[in-house]
Amino acid sequence: MTAAVPVLIVGGGPVGLALAGDLGWRGVPCTLVEKTDGSIEQPKMDLIGVRTMEFCRRWGIADWVRDAPYPPGYPQDCVYLTGLNGYELGRETFPGRGFEPCPPESPQKRERVPQDMFDPILSRFARSFPYVTLRTGTELTAFEQHADGVRATVNDVTTGRTETIAARYMVGADGGASMVREGLGIAMSGTPALTYTTNVMLRCKDFPALHDKGKGYRFIFIGPEGVWLTIVAVNGGDRFRMSIVGSPQKVEHGEADIRAALKRAMGHEFDYEILSVMRWVRRELVADRYGTGRVFIAGDAAHLMSPTGGFGMNTGIGDAADLGWKLEAALNGWGGDGLLRSYEAERRPVGLRNVEEASRNLRRMLSTRERLPGPEIFQPGAASDAARKDYGDWLAAVMRHEWFANGVMLGYRYDHSLIVVPDGTAAPPDVPHPYVQTARPGARAPHVWLADGRSTLDLFGRGFTLLRLGADAPSGERIVRAAAARNMPLQVVSLAEPQVLDAYQRRLVLVRPDGHVAWRADSEPTDPAALIDIVRGETISALHQQEPVS
Repeated sequence: MTAAVPVLIVGGGPVGLALAGDLGWRGVPCTLVEKTDGSIEQPKMDLIGVRTMEFCRRWGIADWVRDAPYPPGYPQDCVYLTGLNGYELGRETFPGRGFEPCPPESPQKRERVPQDMFDPILSRFARSFPYVTLRTGTELTAFEQHADGVRATVNDVTTGRTETIAARYMVGADGGASMVREGLGIAMSGTPALTYTTNVMLRCKDFPALHDKGKGYRFIFIGPEGVWLTIVAVNGGDRFRMSIVGSPQKVEHGEADIRAALKRAMGHEFDYEILSVMRWVRRELVADRYGTGRVFIAGDAAHLMSPTGGFGMNTGIGDAADLGWKLEAALNGWGGDGLLRSYEAERRPVGLRNVEEASRNLRRMLSTRERLPGPEIFQPGAASDAARKDYGDWLAAVMRHEWFANGVMLGYRYDHSLIVVPDGTAAPPDVPHPYVQTARPGARAPHVWLADGRSTLDLFGRGFTLLRLGADAPSGERIVRAAAARNMPLQVVSLAEPQVLDAYQRRLVLVRPDGHVAWRADSEPTDPAALIDIVRGETISALHQQEPVS
């Protein structure tokens, strides 16, 4: 039996589900296969970054995420301490998710929604489209690609029934041990083992009542050996994740080790239930390629990073947002031959960048193992109080790089992409904080609140958008005609509000379907057809040779 579908997605985690939802939202039929039943025993992520929330806003599901059951009033404090009934060394205070304001550079804010709450939202979104099919309990066992498409063999894990799916394109979002990546023969480069870590999911009623540190999202425990343990409030209620922070040396923590660690963290025995134990390796790896021919990889299949910073899943959602519109363009015939090739050229540098920043955050946390605390911070007394404050202030300053990182989430740019037309301006610094918006080609188009209550981000979506900014902006008619001649979807939005022109710095700005700036200028190009052919991946701009080195 052979089924046919334009796009086959392998892997039903958040990245695969986001891609299925994005394709469905674009009217592109697709099938997703996931070998498990989709249940989540250990949520691998619990932070939805601000850029991911902007994509959710575009898809119309931001309110679904906002209304997820994580309690809105639960404080998101990060606490540095010697023990839950020991000494507090410092605290980075954050309000509950329902009270945290949006940053000035976005209409959305980050959300504390763990994977077992977020995945069902993405699944509901994808299933809302009649031409999206989600199949759990279905495993990819083999595939081959040819000039016109991919033939994939899948197996029903319950019945053992095998079938073939013929797809125009296939995307592997099937995790770090990706069968799709392995099948393509793509290697990963980097550091395969940063730490061996043990995660323990546990249930404990009235956890805050058992100690004097109050509620917090993340407790980071400092012992004479430096940081050794973290405990995270996974659902803001009775479920917590304890992580025994290991080292590059492989260690297998048994149940006795786990129970001893919990007793040491709390300072005494207490009642809890161990729900699951997961031993995992913190990695620093990026795939050498993001696909070949008609098969692509995304998410953990393409990049594996330390969770320090919460960049992993959010980087994968960015992969999906970049790939979705390009697949639509290829299938609908207006995308050029270079459009899908630009996926790797744009997203692999972002993967490298975010993996490196996550590792820097890990090194910051582990720097406590180099600047070891003195014995006095574990002892009572005024002199010890001063030592605790000194150590806590140092650690808080080091860790603040991880807590404030909108520049990582929002500031990635496609500066050297061949489907972006540079304008000759110098690249701004790429730093985690502070994030400064820019409309330079390749960057995320800036957010500005409009008089009618919308964000400029609400103007961008399924097709290209040509912004006409200011009362004397050129008409853009020649660009519109050139796009129409190529069947490239393009809408024109005229805005006279001065704050938008201030943010975008040019009177004509062409924004891609993923919300990144493709081109900007104060006048129409002399050859608008050439511009359209560049941004849709048909030709390459010679202007890339003129871009200044930053």
